Amino acid sequence: MLALRLTRAARPAVQLRRLLVAAASAGTGLLLLSSLGHALAHPEAADAAALRLAWCAAPLAATVYLALAVARTDPGTRPRPGLSAVGLGPARLMAVSVLTTALSCSLGSLLALLFFLHLRGDLTGLPFDGAAAGLLAAGLPLPVPAAVTLLTVLPVTATAAVAVALRPRDPRPPGPAVRRFGRFGALGGPAGPETFGAYGRFGIRLPSATGAGRGGAAGGNRGATAGDGRTATAALLETDGDRPAPESAPEPPAPDTRAGTPAGLPWGVALVTAGLAAQAYAGRSAPALAVLLGWLLTGVGLVLAGPGLTHLCGRLLQAGRPGALRLLAGRGLMAEAARIGRPLGVLCTVASAGCALTALSGGPAPAFGPLSTLGALVVGGATLATLLTAAVESRQYRAGTTAALLRLGARPALLRGAAALRAAALPALFGPLVLAIAALSALPLSR
Repeated sequence: MLALRLTRAARPAVQLRRLLVAAASAGTGLLLLSSLGHALAHPEAADAAALRLAWCAAPLAATVYLALAVARTDPGTRPRPGLSAVGLGPARLMAVSVLTTALSCSLGSLLALLFFLHLRGDLTGLPFDGAAAGLLAAGLPLPVPAAVTLLTVLPVTATAAVAVALRPRDPRPPGPAVRRFGRFGALGGPAGPETFGAYGRFGIRLPSATGAGRGGAAGGNRGATAGDGRTATAALLETDGDRPAPESAPEPPAPDTRAGTPAGLPWGVALVTAGLAAQAYAGRSAPALAVLLGWLLTGVGLVLAGPGLTHLCGRLLQAGRPGALRLLAGRGLMAEAARIGRPLGVLCTVASAGCALTALSGGPAPAFGPLSTLGALVVGGATLATLLTAAVESRQYRAGTTAALLRLGARPALLRGAAALRAAALPALFGPLVLAIAALSALPLSR
């Protein structure tokens, strides 16, 4: 009941995103059922039916990715202060997100089943003068267990992905690494426990180069001299509240400036190269399987390389002597690289595949049919909707920074210009990449 209330009370933009998930689920369910109808109508062509079912993996993955993006941007299931007191902790909110996703995907699967039965003529007769009778095995009995199994694949996969992605995590950050000194001032912990009187047997300990001037190096022996000229006795007398200096909290490590740089760019380039190499052999023994494997490797490579390329685009915007506009746009892209880079990689995969198929449409490739058009619409629409949803999520996470800039006196026109520059810089980098990959993918198949 709570999931239904949150679903009903959501804003129109949230409802629109959920309806997009339901529409994508309906299209994917219709494609799965059409593969079942083809298998019923042509029982002798088992390989063709299996290939049709395998091609349904692309719209299935795109729909699951869209459902996950919509669940992450749902404001009704975001943890807020005070909700745990009324029983709405992170686990309960995750369960609400899972139920909402299940409702949207189940609605789409139900619509797909009704439309499939309508096209087969099982409800009110054959529509469109029986044009879809050959594709959907009209007149043959439909195996209900097989249809139900195919229709439950998408809701189960989407809910499992949402549950794994939004599972409760420990909000406490890991404690800082404690710098410990072993015997004779060596860094790191001692090999074994220190025995009583170990420091007394070996006399005074000289401070190391990295620990000079710190209370920890001076606390090894009270007669040691600190790096700033004070004795260890004076260091012991310095207090932090009611606590001696050697007992104060350890100094946190220096921040790693490379932590925000995505690390998947080399692996992505390697997988894209492997995918293009697999497509180069597509004209040999098994062209369809080679094309599918090559596009799969290329897609995974672009998804891995997307955050790194977005981060690189942000760095290029700040090259030279940037002003406030380019600096804001570049830093924004660098901060959002991990969030919008993967949807951009998926969109590049779909766009390159579409460009390659369009280039081959006038050659030996077969013409697009109604089911191929439906699959392209589902994959392209779900991918574009996922990218827009990721942009909404980035805007939500950037709301605090935007408000702080406005309080500091930044003009709204400057922020709008930075957003427009970010939106223009990404196609300028990813557009030629898409065209190049599409040309290399279509080259072996056009021979």
